[in-house]
Parts: sequence; C-alpha cells; structure tokens
Amino acid sequence: MQLITLIPGDGIGPEITKAVTDIFAAAQVPVQWEEQNAGQTTFDQSGELIPQALLTSLEKNRVALKGPITTPVGKGFRSINVTLRQKYNLYQNVRPAKTTEGIASRYADSGIDLVLFRENTEGLYAGLEIFDEHNGIADSIARNTVAGARQICRAAFAYAAKHNRKKVTLAHKANILKVAGKVMLDAAQEAAREFPQIQYEEKIIDNMCMQLVTRPEQFDVIVTTNLFGDILSDLCAGLVGGLGVVAGANIGDDMAIFEAVHGSAPDIAGQGKANPTALLRSALMMLHHIGEHAQADKIEKALELTLKDKPKCTGDLGGQASTSEFAQAIIDNMGK
Repeated sequence: MQLITLIPGDGIGPEITKAVTDIFAAAQVPVQWEEQNAGQTTFDQSGELIPQALLTSLEKNRVALKGPITTPVGKGFRSINVTLRQKYNLYQNVRPAKTTEGIASRYADSGIDLVLFRENTEGLYAGLEIFDEHNGIADSIARNTVAGARQICRAAFAYAAKHNRKKVTLAHKANILKVAGKVMLDAAQEAAREFPQIQYEEKIIDNMCMQLVTRPEQFDVIVTTNLFGDILSDLCAGLVGGLGVVAGANIGDDMAIFEAVHGSAPDIAGQGKANPTALLRSALMMLHHIGEHAQADKIEKALELTLKDKPKCTGDLGGQASTSEFAQAIIDNMGK
C-alpha cells in the first residue's frame, strides 16, 4: 500500500478528486491517500497559500495527485504550480495527447498519439524580471542552463526509448535566440547521440505550430523550453478534445506531482457538472509511475468504454450524466 499525497484543490477540484478516489476504491488500487490542500480555499481558511503540512507530506511521500488550484489574483502571489515545480526541481512537465474514440475533435480520425516534454523550471518562468520605471522598460530574462537543458532533453529521449517511441522533435527558436536557443540545440543533439535508435529532428517553433495544426500525426515525442511548452501543450490538448480530457505530470528525479491542468472552474463548482477525465488520466499516469500498470490499464479500459457511451458522459462530452454518475459508469465498466 503506497501513501500518496492528495491535493483536492479549489472550485471543481474536490468533486473530480472524489470521482477519482471512488474509482480507485472500487478498483481496489493499493494506494492510501494523505489529503492536504493549497490554493484560494486554503488561504481563505488559514491565511496560508501553501501550508507547511502540504510540503511535509510531499517530502515524505514523494508522489502526489493534484486537482486544479486557484492562485489569488492581484495580491502579489506567485503561481502555486510554478512554486512547487521550482522548489522540488520537477523539471519535466509531461503532457500526452492522444485521439480517443468517443471524444469529439476536428482531428478525431488523425491518429494523434504524441507526448510533449516541457522544461518546467527555467526559461521565462525563472522569475528574472526588471522594470526600469524611469525609462518605462520591462525586461524578462529567459534563463536556460546547460544542466537544465540536458536533463529535459535526455528525459525525452529516455522516455521515447522506454516506450518504443520512434522520434523526438525539438521545438526551438535558435535562429533568433542565438545563445539560449543553442543551449537547447546542443543538449538535444547530445541526447540524440546517446540514443541513436531514436529518430531526431529540429523545428523552429512557429513552423512547429503550423505543422501541429496541419499534420499533427507526424509527431511522436516533442521536447522544448518552458514558455514554448506551455503554449504547445495547450495546443496539443486542443487537437484531441481539450484540457478536460488530457493528463499532466510534473516529474523530477525523486518526486512527481500528477495534475489536471485545466482551471478550477468556480462557475460550475458544486453543480455536479465537472468532467473528471483529465484528473483520472493523470492518476493513471501516476499508477504507471509507481509500477501499478495492470490497475492503470484496467481503469483506462473502463474509461474508454464509458466515453463511447454518450448518455453516461458529462455534458461537455455530449452526455447528460453528473460527475458522480460518470464515475459510477466507469466503475460499472471495470467488470466488463
């Protein structure tokens, strides 16, 4: 029985978290949840945005499942997600995007099956900003380190090798960012030499966006910097049905936080309308991470069966079911 830190989050977070934990309980997944929270609700209740109890739990358990969290706006608070990623060097943001029968998209017949590796701690998210009030000039420094570039590029190639992926594509802007871009180019080329069985290609970011929209099926594993990855990951989600159906993970060498990357949707909180698919798929990534592959495959199969049965799906998926009814349909399909 593995102890996992559970962060329900804000808005619809608690509802979709309960759906996932109910499914896990029905499947008898050998995990035990240690619930701690963060975000707007926690701040309103305790005055702490990220309580020490949560950090203690993360440092003890080293694996967490996190619902959507709201960072208070206009109060000088830094993103909770960025804070946790940098504090624990969760340098891999891993975002799969795959077309799934039953999930509508313009690319439903394209056979998209790609995984994006976004560098998660550096770049323009390093927080290195300067404002010269006298001259009205704001500077934001995109910090790319050789060590950081090497670890994310190698992680992408290692993933490709482990999961029988054929190709890694680096998305970059080295034609303009002569120094920072070259750091990523050098790191990716170094990783490519270590994994010669994996095809390697480079694409300038603007061309990459066009290619993803016109022929997304050509891509397999994509690796890129923090800002480019932030943009591409949502683009890729849009190709396969949106943020409500894709998984996400923040992975370091000794800790991993799996999360739904959509917002907390406070406008529908408490109404039973929320779709738990993204958080459930993130939880399935977590199960693979801890070696519970059979359990993950069993639940994934049940989810796929449910997605084909429209009346059993939530409204955003074309159905009429509530969050709990959708979860129950997945549970019922685990026996099939």
